[in-house]
Amino acid sequence: MGARVTRVFRTFNAESRARREISKEKPTPAPRHPTARLDALANRTEIQEEIYRKDDRLLTLLKDVYVESRDPSVQVKDQGGEHLPCKQEEKRLTKLGHLAALDVKKVSKGKISIVEAVTLLNNHKLHPQIWTAEKIAEEYSLELKEVTSLLEFFIPFAVQEFPTEGRKAIKPT
Repeated sequence: MGARVTRVFRTFNAESRARREISKEKPTPAPRHPTARLDALANRTEIQEEIYRKDDRLLTLLKDVYVESRDPSVQVKDQGGEHLPCKQEEKRLTKLGHLAALDVKKVSKGKISIVEAVTLLNNHKLHPQIWTAEKIAEEYSLELKEVTSLLEFFIPFAVQEFPTEGRKAIKPT
């Protein structure tokens, strides 16, 4: 239904709109670059002399310029085509547990994946004496300040069941 309505509005009065657009006065084009005038000037002897004249002041300034060039220190391995050198990030392999299928395989140093974050938060919650902030920072290549903030402000989900007091629970037989 919507396509029919839009088609009607799109084709409405198309012929008169086209006539109006065609009958509009066309804008005048910009003036062309005067190339013919430059070609005529290029054959003049004064201009040719000016082009080939040596400027002693500029030559002395040019002799004072010293350029030193060094090859880039990081060489990128060429794999068939030409590649521009790019900044190489240090990567580390992730610590994959039982959720290996859901996680990425490599992570930049100083970062962790979601599965690693859930794992380390759960390990700290279950065994805080073993999984201290210092050990987690060392294990996952993180900064100690970030790990303490992570452990302080992010808490893994915990399921808590509260007994219903108004109803009688059905006891398994």
